[in-house]
Amino acid sequence: MTSPENVVEVRDLRKAYGDLTAVDGVSFDIHRGETFALLGPNGAGKSTTIEILEGYRDRTSGAVSVLGVDPQKGGLDWKARLGIVLQSSGESGNVTVAEQLRHFAALYPNPRDVDEVIAAVGLESKAGALIRKLSGGQRRRVDVAVGIVGRPELLFLDEPTTGFDPEARRSFWQLIRTLQSEGTSILLTTHYLDEAAQLGDRAGIIAGGRMVDLAPIDEIGGADARVPFVRWRENGTVHERRTHAPAAVVTELVARLGGEPEGLEVIRPSLEDVYLDLVGREHASDLSSEALNETEAAR
Repeated sequence: MTSPENVVEVRDLRKAYGDLTAVDGVSFDIHRGETFALLGPNGAGKSTTIEILEGYRDRTSGAVSVLGVDPQKGGLDWKARLGIVLQSSGESGNVTVAEQLRHFAALYPNPRDVDEVIAAVGLESKAGALIRKLSGGQRRRVDVAVGIVGRPELLFLDEPTTGFDPEARRSFWQLIRTLQSEGTSILLTTHYLDEAAQLGDRAGIIAGGRMVDLAPIDEIGGADARVPFVRWRENGTVHERRTHAPAAVVTELVARLGGEPEGLEVIRPSLEDVYLDLVGREHASDLSSEALNETEAAR
Protein backbone atom coordinates (compact mmCIF):
# COMPACT_ATOMS: atom_id res chain seq x y z
CA MET A 1 0.00 0.00 0.00
CA THR A 2 2.69 2.50 0.98
CA SER A 3 4.28 4.49 -1.85
CA PRO A 4 8.08 4.90 -1.89
CA GLU A 5 7.65 8.53 -0.80
CA ASN A 6 5.73 7.65 2.37
CA VAL A 7 6.68 5.79 5.53
CA VAL A 8 3.13 5.97 6.92
CA GLU A 9 -0.24 5.96 5.17
CA VAL A 10 -3.51 6.13 7.13
CA ARG A 11 -6.91 6.01 5.45
CA ASP A 12 -10.25 6.49 7.24
CA LEU A 13 -8.89 5.17 10.54
CA ARG A 14 -11.54 4.43 13.16
CA LYS A 15 -11.29 3.11 16.70
CA ALA A 16 -14.33 2.58 18.89
CA TYR A 17 -14.65 1.37 22.46
CA GLY A 18 -18.28 0.34 22.71
CA ASP A 19 -20.34 3.49 22.17
CA LEU A 20 -17.27 5.74 22.41
CA THR A 21 -15.52 6.60 19.14
CA ALA A 22 -11.96 7.65 19.97
CA VAL A 23 -10.74 8.03 16.38
CA ASP A 24 -13.29 8.94 13.72
CA GLY A 25 -12.19 8.68 10.08
CA VAL A 26 -8.62 10.02 10.34
CA SER A 27 -6.46 10.04 7.19
CA PHE A 28 -2.89 11.29 6.67
CA ASP A 29 0.54 10.37 5.27
CA ILE A 30 4.04 10.82 6.65
CA HIS A 31 6.64 11.41 3.96
CA ARG A 32 10.01 9.72 4.03
CA GLY A 33 12.59 11.86 5.85
CA GLU A 34 10.14 14.39 7.28
CA THR A 35 9.16 15.27 10.83
CA PHE A 36 5.38 15.11 11.19
CA ALA A 37 3.84 16.72 14.28
CA LEU A 38 0.58 15.13 15.42
CA LEU A 39 -1.09 17.69 17.66
CA GLY A 40 -4.25 17.76 19.72
CA PRO A 41 -5.64 18.23 23.23
CA ASN A 42 -5.80 15.41 25.76
CA GLY A 43 -8.52 12.94 24.86
CA ALA A 44 -8.57 13.96 21.19
CA GLY A 45 -7.57 10.51 19.88
CA LYS A 46 -3.90 11.30 19.36
CA SER A 47 -2.48 8.59 21.64
CA THR A 48 -4.87 5.96 20.28
CA THR A 49 -3.79 6.79 16.73
CA ILE A 50 -0.12 6.48 17.60
CA GLU A 51 -0.59 3.20 19.47
CA ILE A 52 -2.30 1.78 16.38
CA LEU A 53 0.62 2.89 14.20
CA GLU A 54 3.10 1.32 16.63
CA GLY A 55 1.21 -1.98 16.58
CA TYR A 56 0.19 -1.82 20.24
CA ARG A 57 -3.53 -1.41 19.59
CA ASP A 58 -5.84 -2.85 16.92
CA ARG A 59 -8.07 -0.57 14.87
CA THR A 60 -11.81 -0.97 14.41
CA SER A 61 -11.71 -0.15 10.68
CA GLY A 62 -9.74 1.69 8.05
CA ALA A 63 -6.40 1.00 6.38
CA VAL A 64 -2.98 1.63 7.95
CA SER A 65 0.47 1.01 6.52
CA VAL A 66 3.71 1.70 8.41
CA LEU A 67 6.93 1.05 6.48
CA GLY A 68 4.83 -0.94 4.03
CA VAL A 69 3.37 -3.24 6.71
CA ASP A 70 -0.02 -3.41 8.41
CA PRO A 71 0.87 -2.79 12.09
CA GLN A 72 -1.63 -5.45 13.18
CA LYS A 73 0.52 -7.98 11.30
CA GLY A 74 3.98 -6.55 12.00
CA GLY A 75 6.55 -9.06 13.19
CA LEU A 76 9.92 -8.68 14.89
CA ASP A 77 11.68 -7.70 11.65
CA TRP A 78 9.20 -4.84 11.19
CA LYS A 79 9.46 -3.73 14.83
CA ALA A 80 13.25 -3.60 14.50
CA ARG A 81 12.79 -0.83 11.92
CA LEU A 82 10.97 1.39 14.43
CA GLY A 83 12.27 3.54 17.25
CA ILE A 84 9.84 4.40 20.04
CA VAL A 85 10.44 7.00 22.74
CA LEU A 86 7.53 6.88 25.16
CA GLN A 87 6.45 9.80 27.31
CA SER A 88 7.94 8.09 30.36
CA SER A 89 10.35 5.21 30.64
CA GLY A 90 9.78 2.25 32.92
CA GLU A 91 13.31 0.94 32.59
CA SER A 92 15.43 0.31 35.69
CA GLY A 93 17.81 3.08 36.67
CA ASN A 94 20.19 0.64 38.36
CA VAL A 95 22.37 0.19 35.27
CA THR A 96 24.79 2.59 33.63
CA VAL A 97 24.09 4.50 30.44
CA ALA A 98 26.52 2.31 28.49
CA GLU A 99 25.04 -0.91 29.91
CA GLN A 100 21.54 0.17 28.97
CA LEU A 101 22.57 0.97 25.41
CA ARG A 102 24.52 -2.26 24.94
CA HIS A 103 21.52 -4.27 26.16
CA PHE A 104 19.18 -2.70 23.63
CA ALA A 105 21.74 -2.68 20.81
CA ALA A 106 21.98 -6.47 21.13
CA LEU A 107 18.28 -6.76 20.22
CA TYR A 108 18.74 -5.32 16.71
CA PRO A 109 20.29 -6.86 13.59
CA ASN A 110 22.30 -3.78 12.58
CA PRO A 111 22.63 -1.45 15.57
CA ARG A 112 24.56 1.78 15.73
CA ASP A 113 27.85 1.77 17.59
CA VAL A 114 26.99 2.33 21.27
CA ASP A 115 29.80 4.83 21.85
CA GLU A 116 28.70 6.83 18.81
CA VAL A 117 25.11 6.92 20.07
CA ILE A 118 26.21 8.07 23.53
CA ALA A 119 28.23 10.84 21.88
CA ALA A 120 25.30 11.76 19.61
CA VAL A 121 23.03 12.39 22.60
CA GLY A 122 25.75 14.30 24.47
CA LEU A 123 26.29 11.85 27.31
CA GLU A 124 29.97 10.91 26.89
CA SER A 125 30.81 12.11 30.40
CA LYS A 126 27.89 10.09 31.81
CA ALA A 127 28.51 6.79 30.03
CA GLY A 128 29.52 5.07 33.26
CA ALA A 129 26.93 6.78 35.46
CA LEU A 130 23.87 5.00 36.85
CA ILE A 131 20.74 6.15 35.05
CA ARG A 132 18.90 6.81 38.33
CA LYS A 133 21.55 9.42 39.20
CA LEU A 134 21.05 11.43 36.00
CA SER A 135 18.99 14.61 35.71
CA GLY A 136 15.59 14.50 34.01
CA GLY A 137 17.01 15.94 30.81
CA GLN A 138 19.87 13.46 30.77
CA ARG A 139 17.52 10.53 31.35
CA ARG A 140 15.40 11.73 28.45
CA ARG A 141 18.53 11.66 26.29
CA VAL A 142 19.02 8.04 27.33
CA ASP A 143 15.45 7.33 26.20
CA VAL A 144 16.24 8.81 22.80
CA ALA A 145 19.51 6.89 22.62
CA VAL A 146 17.56 3.67 23.21
CA GLY A 147 15.13 4.76 20.49
CA ILE A 148 17.82 5.35 17.85
CA VAL A 149 20.40 2.66 18.66
CA GLY A 150 18.69 0.21 16.29
CA ARG A 151 18.96 2.61 13.30
CA PRO A 152 15.17 3.10 12.99
CA GLU A 153 13.67 4.22 9.73
CA LEU A 154 10.79 5.78 11.67
CA LEU A 155 11.13 7.30 15.14
CA PHE A 156 8.11 7.95 17.39
CA LEU A 157 8.71 10.79 19.87
CA ASP A 158 5.94 11.11 22.44
CA GLU A 159 6.12 14.39 24.41
CA PRO A 160 9.93 14.23 24.36
CA THR A 161 10.68 17.40 26.37
CA THR A 162 7.99 17.34 29.07
CA GLY A 163 9.55 18.66 32.28
CA PHE A 164 12.63 20.11 30.58
CA ASP A 165 13.96 23.54 31.46
CA PRO A 166 14.37 25.95 28.51
CA GLU A 167 18.09 25.26 28.06
CA ALA A 168 17.59 21.49 28.06
CA ARG A 169 14.76 21.80 25.53
CA ARG A 170 16.95 23.79 23.12
CA SER A 171 19.76 21.24 23.45
CA PHE A 172 17.30 18.44 22.80
CA TRP A 173 15.98 20.20 19.70
CA GLN A 174 19.51 20.26 18.31
CA LEU A 175 19.75 16.50 18.81
CA ILE A 176 16.50 16.00 16.88
CA ARG A 177 17.77 18.25 14.09
CA THR A 178 20.82 16.00 13.82
CA LEU A 179 18.56 12.99 13.37
CA GLN A 180 16.56 14.93 10.78
CA SER A 181 19.73 15.72 8.83
CA GLU A 182 20.52 11.99 8.76
CA GLY A 183 17.19 11.31 7.06
CA THR A 184 15.32 9.76 9.98
CA SER A 185 11.55 10.02 9.61
CA ILE A 186 9.96 11.26 12.84
CA LEU A 187 6.44 11.31 14.24
CA LEU A 188 6.38 13.91 17.02
CA THR A 189 3.66 14.54 19.57
CA THR A 190 4.00 17.54 21.85
CA HIS A 191 1.92 20.04 23.78
CA TYR A 192 4.63 22.66 23.19
CA LEU A 193 3.51 24.37 20.01
CA ASP A 194 6.80 26.26 19.66
CA GLU A 195 8.52 22.86 19.62
CA ALA A 196 6.28 21.66 16.80
CA ALA A 197 6.96 24.89 14.90
CA GLN A 198 10.72 24.50 15.35
CA LEU A 199 11.00 20.82 14.45
CA GLY A 200 8.02 19.93 12.27
CA ASP A 201 7.79 19.96 8.50
CA ARG A 202 4.03 19.31 8.51
CA ALA A 203 1.39 18.96 11.19
CA GLY A 204 -1.95 17.28 11.65
CA ILE A 205 -4.33 18.56 14.30
CA ILE A 206 -6.77 16.10 15.87
CA ALA A 207 -9.77 17.23 17.92
CA GLY A 208 -12.74 15.12 18.92
CA GLY A 209 -11.25 12.11 17.15
CA ARG A 210 -11.21 13.91 13.78
CA MET A 211 -8.41 15.48 11.75
CA VAL A 212 -9.39 19.16 11.66
CA ASP A 213 -6.37 20.40 9.71
CA LEU A 214 -3.38 18.92 7.90
CA ALA A 215 -0.74 21.10 6.23
CA PRO A 216 2.85 22.30 6.27
CA ILE A 217 3.59 23.99 9.59
CA ASP A 218 3.48 27.51 8.14
CA GLU A 219 0.15 26.84 6.42
CA ILE A 220 -1.85 25.34 9.30
CA GLY A 221 -5.18 27.16 9.59
CA GLY A 222 -5.02 28.53 6.06
CA ALA A 223 -3.47 31.71 4.68
CA ASP A 224 -5.84 34.07 6.50
CA ALA A 225 -4.97 32.57 9.90
CA ARG A 226 -1.40 33.92 9.74
CA VAL A 227 -2.26 37.47 8.61
CA PRO A 228 -0.66 39.94 11.09
CA PHE A 229 -2.73 42.54 12.87
CA VAL A 230 -1.88 45.98 14.20
CA ARG A 231 -3.25 46.94 17.62
CA TRP A 232 -3.21 50.42 19.14
CA ARG A 233 -5.11 52.62 21.59
CA GLU A 234 -6.81 55.80 20.40
CA ASN A 235 -9.05 58.08 22.48
CA GLY A 236 -9.20 55.45 25.18
CA THR A 237 -10.37 52.69 22.80
CA VAL A 238 -8.33 49.69 21.62
CA HIS A 239 -8.35 49.23 17.83
CA GLU A 240 -7.18 46.27 15.73
CA ARG A 241 -6.64 45.95 12.00
CA ARG A 242 -5.63 42.74 10.20
CA THR A 243 -3.35 43.46 7.25
CA HIS A 244 -0.73 41.93 4.99
CA ALA A 245 1.14 45.27 5.16
CA PRO A 246 1.49 46.15 8.87
CA ALA A 247 4.34 48.60 8.23
CA ALA A 248 2.10 50.65 5.93
CA VAL A 249 -0.64 50.75 8.57
CA VAL A 250 1.81 51.91 11.23
CA THR A 251 3.14 54.62 8.90
CA GLU A 252 -0.42 55.78 8.23
CA LEU A 253 -1.23 55.89 11.95
CA VAL A 254 1.93 57.84 12.83
CA ALA A 255 1.17 60.40 10.11
CA ARG A 256 -2.46 60.79 11.17
CA LEU A 257 -1.84 60.94 14.93
CA GLY A 258 1.36 62.95 14.73
CA GLY A 259 3.47 60.36 16.51
CA GLU A 260 3.58 56.73 17.60
CA PRO A 261 0.13 55.53 18.72
CA GLU A 262 -0.34 54.57 22.34
CA GLY A 263 0.04 50.82 23.02
CA LEU A 264 1.17 50.08 19.46
CA GLU A 265 1.70 46.37 18.71
CA VAL A 266 2.27 44.41 15.51
CA ILE A 267 1.25 40.81 16.19
CA ARG A 268 1.90 37.87 13.91
CA PRO A 269 -0.23 34.86 14.91
CA SER A 270 1.88 31.90 16.01
CA LEU A 271 1.21 28.20 15.49
CA GLU A 272 -0.15 28.15 19.04
CA ASP A 273 -2.63 30.94 18.24
CA VAL A 274 -3.85 29.10 15.14
CA TYR A 275 -4.02 25.76 16.98
CA LEU A 276 -6.09 27.19 19.84
CA ASP A 277 -8.47 28.78 17.37
CA LEU A 278 -8.95 25.52 15.42
CA VAL A 279 -9.43 23.40 18.54
CA GLY A 280 -11.76 26.00 20.06
CA ARG A 281 -13.93 26.06 16.94
CA GLU A 282 -14.10 22.26 16.88
CA HIS A 283 -15.10 22.18 20.55
CA ALA A 284 -17.80 24.79 19.93
CA SER A 285 -19.08 22.77 16.97
CA ASP A 286 -19.29 19.63 19.11
CA LEU A 287 -21.21 21.49 21.81
CA SER A 288 -23.65 22.84 19.20
CA SER A 289 -24.20 19.35 17.80
CA GLU A 290 -24.81 17.94 21.28
CA ALA A 291 -27.31 20.70 22.05
CA LEU A 292 -29.12 20.06 18.76
CA ASN A 293 -29.28 16.32 19.42
CA GLU A 294 -30.65 16.92 22.92
CA THR A 295 -33.31 19.26 21.53
CA GLU A 296 -34.38 16.74 18.89
CA ALA A 297 -34.47 13.96 21.45
CA ALA A 298 -36.71 16.03 23.69
CA ARG A 299 -39.28 16.55 20.95
